[in-house]
Amino acid sequence: MVVIVTRDAADRTRGFLASCLLEIAPGVYVGPRMNPAVRERVWAVLCEWQPLTGGSVVMTWNDHRAIGGLGLAVLGTPPVTLVDLDGVFLLHKSLKSSRLEPKSPESKVV
Repeated sequence: MVVIVTRDAADRTRGFLASCLLEIAPGVYVGPRMNPAVRERVWAVLCEWQPLTGGSVVMTWNDHRAIGGLGLAVLGTPPVTLVDLDGVFLLHKSLKSSRLEPKSPESKVV
């Protein structure tokens, strides 16, 4: 199962996701049987459009090789990493000084 959650997404992005997935709540999209090739293509389109739209997108899917069996991709701010801390799964955000560095959209696939 693939789940995509958007924040401050443009209508173009929301329309694209609604054409590929089922929107179960505002900004929350699910695909119960999406294969990895389609998932990667959807993510590639979102990565291409993100600098134009702002906001953020989080995608999660079943991945037996990842921590906790959960694949995670984050686009926009803040980028996060899934960490196993003594059997507890946590999201880690890097601490960057926004005063010294200009904000730019980042893509991180875990």
